[in-house]
Amino acid sequence: MHFFEAVRLALDTIRVQKLKSFFTALGVCIGVMFLITVVSIVNGMGKYMEDELVGKLIALNSFELRHRPNINIGDVPREVWMEYNRRPRVVEADVEPVVASLPPNAYWAMYSTDNVSIESPYSKPRTANVTAIDGQYFEIKKLDVTSGRRFSPDELTNGTSVVILGPDLVKRLFPTVSPIDHQVKMGGKMYTVIGVGESQGSAFGQSFDNYIYAPFRSPVHRLLNKEPHVIDGVIVQVPTAEGMVDAEERVREVMRARRGLHGWQKDNFTLETQDSALEFWKKIQVYLELAGIALPTVGLVVGAIVIMNIMLVAVAERTHEIGIRKALGAKRRDILIQFLIEATTLSTFGAVMGILFGAGLALLIRSATPMPTYVAPWSIAVGVLIGAGVGIISGVYPASRASLLDPVTALRQE
Repeated sequence: MHFFEAVRLALDTIRVQKLKSFFTALGVCIGVMFLITVVSIVNGMGKYMEDELVGKLIALNSFELRHRPNINIGDVPREVWMEYNRRPRVVEADVEPVVASLPPNAYWAMYSTDNVSIESPYSKPRTANVTAIDGQYFEIKKLDVTSGRRFSPDELTNGTSVVILGPDLVKRLFPTVSPIDHQVKMGGKMYTVIGVGESQGSAFGQSFDNYIYAPFRSPVHRLLNKEPHVIDGVIVQVPTAEGMVDAEERVREVMRARRGLHGWQKDNFTLETQDSALEFWKKIQVYLELAGIALPTVGLVVGAIVIMNIMLVAVAERTHEIGIRKALGAKRRDILIQFLIEATTLSTFGAVMGILFGAGLALLIRSATPMPTYVAPWSIAVGVLIGAGVGIISGVYPASRASLLDPVTALRQE
């Protein structure tokens, strides 16, 4: 019997015995549906962490020189925190030698950031995330202004008291007027608003638009770091991912030399990339994906048992038919293949339905809740393979029984 002929016979059986086929495929459908849904939630969280959270904090093809990581996902042991606290801070004097070591096509920026109280004549004081910057910060972060202008080179060099506000702050500090050329007050000093920055979106319900940018050498940097000449970090960006390794090694050599570290001593600073920030999450994601595949196995085992029972009943009901086929020349292999493909077709049909329902459930979760979902193509392939595998495993015994029936005895069966 040809493969496609066996599939056609299996589909004919499904069409004739609709209710029985439905319940046969239901167990596989439920198992695969939950597999697709759980894996899509885990993958959605992964993409959200990578693109929306870490992707917004660490720019593409960039790394940050800091005294400790800026992003800590998961529990950090107490001894690690103690080691971070013992490290020397990055200072302004580190910036020039680091920048001098970079390849010509690299961008750089230094910054310090903290939450500071800010007020305007049109609103009560608000708390905002203030970042004092120098270098090519806006180019690295791919930020621009929606109104007004960005800082000029002279304003960055001279530390002019000017600021750029985020959209959230504009709504709160200047609810009825344009903020451009108006002043805000931070730490007892006045700053002129020269621009309104673009929206940076949000992550986990927290807006990134409650921000202020100011030139690093303006008075505001004294509010951000209590120790003189200390900075939070230096950002380095290169055009391609391949250039990251070279740029990191250049910066590492400079910092180790400046701090007098010997070859056997570990770095007492951090070069933080997207991969290093997501390292812990990626480990967790692997376990969650494995759990997402393993947990629906219970439903799939139940589905396999149901398929086996249904196929055994089908063999008993079609004993006469099997006898006729054998009398007409069908070989044992033909009968075996027929029932095996019938079981596989049923379970694959259930798997396909499970994939459709699982994808639909994932879309419903994404649209109705804040939880992100992403249906990974590999999970669809795994769902189909699992469906086919369940059909083959559960159909072997019934198909073998059917193929071993004696044609004379089978023909006598009513």
